[in-house]
Amino acid sequence: MSIAAGRLTPRMAGLLERIRRAQRMPLHAMAAADARAAYERSAEVLDLPRAPLRRVQALTIPAADGTPLAARLYADPAAGRGAPLPALLYLHGGGFVIGSLETHDSLCRQLALRSGGAVLALDYRLAPEHRFPAAVDDAFAALRWLHTEAPALGLDAGRLAVGGDSAGGTLAAVCALRARDDALPLRLQLLVTPGTVGRRETASHRLYATGFLLDATTIDWFFDQVIDPEDRDDWRFAPLHAPDLDAVAPACVLLGECDPLVDEGLAYADRLRAAGVPVALELYRGVVHDFIKMGRALPEAGAALQAAGDALRAAWAG
Repeated sequence: MSIAAGRLTPRMAGLLERIRRAQRMPLHAMAAADARAAYERSAEVLDLPRAPLRRVQALTIPAADGTPLAARLYADPAAGRGAPLPALLYLHGGGFVIGSLETHDSLCRQLALRSGGAVLALDYRLAPEHRFPAAVDDAFAALRWLHTEAPALGLDAGRLAVGGDSAGGTLAAVCALRARDDALPLRLQLLVTPGTVGRRETASHRLYATGFLLDATTIDWFFDQVIDPEDRDDWRFAPLHAPDLDAVAPACVLLGECDPLVDEGLAYADRLRAAGVPVALELYRGVVHDFIKMGRALPEAGAALQAAGDALRAAWAG
């Protein structure tokens, strides 16, 4: 057993072994459309069951260029006792290539339940059909739309947050920076195992390159679909390279120890703190990327969901 593999919890190690034995075709061996379909079939297998909510509403949000984007609003109106609810714009993971409203439906329901607020999930446009910066522009257009349309939806425009996992965490971090620049108030940025750099140069990328769910080959495949090599240091793709992080929204950063992205997540949290931004950081030992979507198998997933819900609730109450 390698030193890296020895860090896995027994449950995590057993789950990875079952995944290995299934011998599924890796995403990087598929065309993008086939990879999306495969992820759609498997994404919620280990998630908690979809929790019932009083309000699950299909919406359409205009992109900056007018393209209609599908979205879904989750809420329990009783939680607000008739008052406008605070809201989180949630951006799904998937390397900017895969993922959808369906793949993250369970997660968004959990966030709505545990936070007591509303969650607006966005189907932003995916690469390779829509390369960088399409997803970035779609995400921020949705945040501005939410701020404008909140009252009509029974939401509180003064208590908004943005969040996401993996590539969605990248988008959330970038949205927080753009919100600061546009004087759009945010209470929190929720960054779950975010990507913050555009190159695989950290120690964790080398340590967890193979055998830890998100392999180096798959990361390269994602990057190649999304962005040209010369653009990978653009802060809108790699927010760790933003000129400054001063005065952005407070952050809740949730990371898995055995994730190739963990070092860049830690580095981003450090830069936020150095800029005077309040940061709540949780590092879950012995789990891999995407662990938050494995609530049927891993107690760490439930703990992370609760940490996210608690952070949102506290930010909205402040």
